[in-house]
Amino acid sequence: MMGTNNGRNGVFVESQEQPHITPSPKTERPPAPYSIYNRKEKWILVGIVGVAGLFSPLPANIYLPAIPTLTTVFNRSIEDLNLTVTIYLAMQGCSPMLWGPLSDRYGRRPLFLFCLLILIGSSLGLALCPTEAFWLLLLLRATQAGGCASMIALGAGTIGDIASVDERGGFFGIFNLGPMLAPCIGPAVGGALSEHLGWRSIFWFLTLFSAACFIMIMLFLPETTRALVGNGSIKLANFVYLPLLAVVDKGRSKVVKSNKHAQLVTEELNLKTRASANPFRLLIYPDVALLLVYTGIVYAVNYTIMSTISSSFTIAYPFLTETLIGICYLPTGLGMIIGSTVTGKFLDFEYAKIKKTRDAIGKEDSSTDDLDQGFPIELSRLRMVPILLVVFVGCTIGWGWCIQTRSHVAGPLVLQVFLGWTSIAILNSTMTLMIDIIRDQSSGAIACLLCLYH
Repeated sequence: MMGTNNGRNGVFVESQEQPHITPSPKTERPPAPYSIYNRKEKWILVGIVGVAGLFSPLPANIYLPAIPTLTTVFNRSIEDLNLTVTIYLAMQGCSPMLWGPLSDRYGRRPLFLFCLLILIGSSLGLALCPTEAFWLLLLLRATQAGGCASMIALGAGTIGDIASVDERGGFFGIFNLGPMLAPCIGPAVGGALSEHLGWRSIFWFLTLFSAACFIMIMLFLPETTRALVGNGSIKLANFVYLPLLAVVDKGRSKVVKSNKHAQLVTEELNLKTRASANPFRLLIYPDVALLLVYTGIVYAVNYTIMSTISSSFTIAYPFLTETLIGICYLPTGLGMIIGSTVTGKFLDFEYAKIKKTRDAIGKEDSSTDDLDQGFPIELSRLRMVPILLVVFVGCTIGWGWCIQTRSHVAGPLVLQVFLGWTSIAILNSTMTLMIDIIRDQSSGAIACLLCLYH
C-alpha cells in the first residue's frame, strides 16, 4: 500500500494514488430449485394423485351398465334412472368450481381428504340404499359427484406445484392417463360386478377403492400448494398438511408453525392469488377462454363417441355379446395409453428444443424458469395440435361412417385407437398450457375446464 508517514504526529496518511486491486469474484447464491423433490419423488407424487384422478370419471361410467337392472329393482322407468345420470353430470361440472379454487388457497391435501370422505360416505350409502327410496338414490348420486369430480383439478394443481415447465408435459401426460382411461374400463368393470355380484357390489367396490385411496393420501401425500409451502422447503406443523409417513422430502423441509406461516402468506399473497377463489375471473382472459372452448369441444365429441359405443355396436353388430361389447372399449384405452405417453415426452422435448435455441442466441437466461420473458410457451405446447385435430376429425367421420354402413367390426375399432390417441394428445397439450400460463390458479383453471366439459 502506498502512503506517507507524518513524523510529527505519527499518523499514517494514505496517498490519493490507489493501487489497482482485482476484486475477488462475488459468490452468488444459486437460485432456489422450482421444487425440492427429485425426479423419483415427483413420479411418486404423480402416481398418488393419478390414482386419485381415477375417481373423477369412474363412478359415472362404472354405474352405466347397472341402469337396466336398477329400473327393475327400483320399479322406475329408464327415464327416471337417466335422471340420476343427469344430476350426476351437473354436479360433476359444478363442484370443481368450488373445491379447485379453494385448494389454490388452502391446500391440496386437505381438499383431497375431504372430497374422498364425501365419496366414501356417499358410496357406502348407495350400497345400502333401500330400493323403495328412489329420492335417496338421486341425492346420494349428486353427493357422490360432488365429492369425486374435483380429483382432476386437485391433481393438476399438484403437478403444477411440483413440476417445472421443462418437465410438466411428461408428468401431466401420465397423470391424465388415469382420468381418460376410466371411461374405457369403468363400463367393463361395472358390467362384470353387476352381472356376477349384483348392482350393490358396484358401490361396495367404490367404497373400498376410495377408502384405500384416502389411506394412501393420508399416509404419503405432502402439501404442495406453493402459496403455502413454496417449493416444498416449508412444512406446516398442522397435522392436516403432514403425511403420516415421509416417503418423499426426508428432512429437507423446515417445519414452521402454521399460524405464523399463515400470517406471512397472507401478507405476501398478491391480489391475483387472493382472487383465485373466483375461477370465473379467468374467463375474462381471451387466451384462457379460447383454450376452454376449444378443449371442451374436443372432449365433448370424444365423450359422445365413448358413451354411444355400447348402443351403436349393439345395433350395427348384433352378434356381439355384452362381454364383447365391453371389450370394444379397450382400443380407445390403448390409444390413450400410447397418446398420453408419447405426447408428454414430446411436450418436454419441444420445450427443451425451443429453450436451447433461445439460450444460444442470448434471448433468455437459462437459469430461470420465468415465462415472463417472451418465451413462446404456446408454440412449444401447441405445435402439433393442428395436425392432431385434423386426424381427430377425420377419424370421427370415419367412425360414424363405419357404424352407419355396418362395415367390418375391425374398422371402427382401429379408428378408436387413433381417436383415443389424438383426443388425449390434444387435451394434454391444452391442459398443460393452462397450467403454464395460470400457475397460481392451476386448479381453478382446470375446474373451469371440467365445468365446460359437463
